[in-house]
Amino acid sequence: MLGLDRKDFALLLVVAALVILAPFLLNPFPTNSAMAQFNAGYPDLMQRFVIFGIFAIGFNLLFGLTGYLSFGHAAFLGVGSYSAVWMFKLLSMSVIPAIIASMVMSALFAVVIGYISLRRTGIYFSILTLAFAQMSFNLAYSVLTPITNGETGLQLTLDDPRILGVTATEQGGIPVTNLFGAEMRSTYVMDVGSWAFQFNVGYYVCAVIMMLAFYMSIRIFRSPFGLMLRAIKANKTRLNYTGLNQRPYALAVFVISGAYAGLAGGLMASMDPLAGAERMQWTASGEVVLMTILGGAGTLIGPVLGAGVIKYFENIFSKINSGVLEQWYSFMPENLQHFSVWVSEHFVGPGWHLTLGLTFMLVVTFLPGGLVEGGQRFFRLFRRKPEDSGAREDTQSNPAE
Repeated sequence: MLGLDRKDFALLLVVAALVILAPFLLNPFPTNSAMAQFNAGYPDLMQRFVIFGIFAIGFNLLFGLTGYLSFGHAAFLGVGSYSAVWMFKLLSMSVIPAIIASMVMSALFAVVIGYISLRRTGIYFSILTLAFAQMSFNLAYSVLTPITNGETGLQLTLDDPRILGVTATEQGGIPVTNLFGAEMRSTYVMDVGSWAFQFNVGYYVCAVIMMLAFYMSIRIFRSPFGLMLRAIKANKTRLNYTGLNQRPYALAVFVISGAYAGLAGGLMASMDPLAGAERMQWTASGEVVLMTILGGAGTLIGPVLGAGVIKYFENIFSKINSGVLEQWYSFMPENLQHFSVWVSEHFVGPGWHLTLGLTFMLVVTFLPGGLVEGGQRFFRLFRRKPEDSGAREDTQSNPAE
């Protein structure tokens, strides 16, 4: 089905089900309960889940298949964002031209960076990509201010020409981004008892695009091109001895990965028409590395899981303050309550990075294959029991002669 084998098609269906049912799955607690703090089913966060999932999927094509560790992918994210906002300013508020422009411009930028950086391997390649990303950040922050608007960031204004669209609404405000007239910010809230489920147009637009990006990554993984990329990761020197030139393949996947990052940047600007130089900082590049390794580098669904976990920590755990903790521990004696709050607040709120860091350390130490390996080990526990019991019965009924 769709050119995929049964296992890959089943995985695609699982991801599709998770994406479609996300408004329900991410809101497990009633809105008036103390546990509602952990609900993540609001539009902005759901959009971030799928957008950074696209970013991580693209990065995994480069790092997971070839072993080239790039510390500069944030540059393509920023280029994609700037390109999308410029399309909104000059052409129209439709997200289609913005997304196309973000992918094309990021891919062209990746050709230049990749052509130079791929002359080196290992840590030298990583440092080169980091240097290009930091140069891009500083250029966007200062030298290219007429294009990027510097530290203020590129925003929409009422003076924008928008050749194919209106400049202002009837109320005098700036038009919002849309897809065939459907506004990205449009949200339908379905109240079911004490639960409130939100269905956002922008989220489902991003979700459909993520599914297409995920499908393309599967096809690349299973293609002869993907097999060549695995050969690059396995042993570049031996591959060169066979007479095959690996650089065109490495450059091709680098450009594809850059286009994925540009797509993510374009979608970020489509959901919130603003582009700033901070999206090009080295921290953004490091974040996608953490997402991929945490989920499972070289796996299909791992980067998506890693992106979801990190964004969940960033947006949910960071909002838990001392007031919320006091409510949770209100059943305790006063001294024990204050002590519990003091200990817990080091792991949530401003200290959420500590929780994420400990989680990352545990995963890397005990699950080198990331969360995907953890899931595989978990399911093996249930698969072994019937097999082991059957094997024991065979040995008991058929003793050795």
